[in-house]
Amino acid sequence: MDRTFLLIGSILGFLGVALGAFGAHALKARLSADMLTAFETGVRYQMYHVFAVLIVAAAIGQMGRAHLLVVAGWSFVAGIVLFSGSLYALTLTGVGGLGAITPLGGLLFLIGWAALATYAIAR
Repeated sequence: MDRTFLLIGSILGFLGVALGAFGAHALKARLSADMLTAFETGVRYQMYHVFAVLIVAAAIGQMGRAHLLVVAGWSFVAGIVLFSGSLYALTLTGVGGLGAITPLGGLLFLIGWAALATYAIAR
């Protein structure tokens, strides 16, 4: 499982850097300031939580596969997909309804952090 999260974190990190560059160079002239800020927020939260996924990978590698660590890892991954993904889709398509998905991703981020903290306290 540690290798799974290491791989997923690496791929999402690569994509975060690529999307950040895309936003800074290709979208700067095409999006309104508000939409560009939303896109940048998606990239920023993706990169924050890539580090969380990598921390989970390291923790599983060091301490073993604990249920709460796995919950934390998958919550962070799903949070990136829903939170950042919905912001990317919103800014690139202009479909405002996609913004309703973003808080679900934020909730998954919170679940991931809570699971990680609970594991640390219970250990």
